[in-house]
Amino acid sequence: MSDAAASAETSLRTPRERARAQTIADIVRLGREHLAAHGAAALSLRAVARDLGVVSSAVYRYVANRDELLTLLLVDAYNDLGDAVDAAVNAEAEHDFAGRFGALGLAVRGWALREPARYGLLFGSPVPGYRAPASQTEAPGTRVIYSLVGILDAAYRAGELTAPPARAAVVPSALAADLEAIRAGLGLAVPDGLIANGVLVWTSLFGAVSFEVFGQYGADTFSARDQLFEHHLAVLAGMAGFQGS
Repeated sequence: MSDAAASAETSLRTPRERARAQTIADIVRLGREHLAAHGAAALSLRAVARDLGVVSSAVYRYVANRDELLTLLLVDAYNDLGDAVDAAVNAEAEHDFAGRFGALGLAVRGWALREPARYGLLFGSPVPGYRAPASQTEAPGTRVIYSLVGILDAAYRAGELTAPPARAAVVPSALAADLEAIRAGLGLAVPDGLIANGVLVWTSLFGAVSFEVFGQYGADTFSARDQLFEHHLAVLAGMAGFQGS
């Protein structure tokens, strides 16, 4: 939403609606602080209410329970990550597909290192007893993968993706049906082999980021973490099929 549109929307709200929106924003802000300090499993609406300076019963008028707070935090984090990725990708030339791919990867890593607790909420261990409602989290949660798919499809249409070798391009029939459903649902031109490679690129990108965020390399294994990740991106660009990678 543009600043002008947001301003227009705000001007149409009643004072009560604006106050409610501000209170929910404050609850989410405090929820982020508690998430960073105590982790998702220990998140408590009572503790948030205490820091907000109100009794817990007052908070329940805005957020019904811990699960609803977790959902708000998920949506907030997914959108913050999506905004960071969009800004980085859009800063690259429209037809520099490899550059846009690299910008996407660096933006994901940069956001994750700045926001490890929020990254952990999105991509770490599930919170016991919580199930994210797809109706609220699916759209924000797919922003990054849709951006990645958009880059790959645009590059393929422009002739900037190299088809995988014939042996690698053979896709089992059951998988081909899944890939066809993805292609039809998103209106893609990318062939099966490149879609399958794109899935591996996606999971490898987030796997590399997760290893770093969650300390799975070990403290002393790699001192040149930036260069390691840049090497990962170059390998993944070749895996995706970008020419010259």
